[in-house]
Amino acid sequence: MRVYLERTGGFAGMPRTTKVDTADISQETAKQLPQLLQESDFFNLPAYIDSPNPKPDRFNYMLTVEADGKTHTVSVGESGVPENLKPLISWINSAARTEV
Repeated sequence: MRVYLERTGGFAGMPRTTKVDTADISQETAKQLPQLLQESDFFNLPAYIDSPNPKPDRFNYMLTVEADGKTHTVSVGESGVPENLKPLISWINSAARTEV
């Protein structure tokens, strides 16, 4: 399973892409991903989630998951990230920092 998180925007406007492939990380860390996907209902989220209060210099996220032969992408502004999606975004950032 692979996940990609592209973060754009922000004050400096520097894009950052994070990739986590479960084949390249510890099993302990990798086994958390399916649970986070289920808890966020990721594959049923719309491709675009509107931000209720868009603000300049905020981040925008494009999150793509490749699993079991299917791919799903969700784009959302920082102020519109649903609570159930925040743990998944945090996990991706943490797994990329600690496992790469």
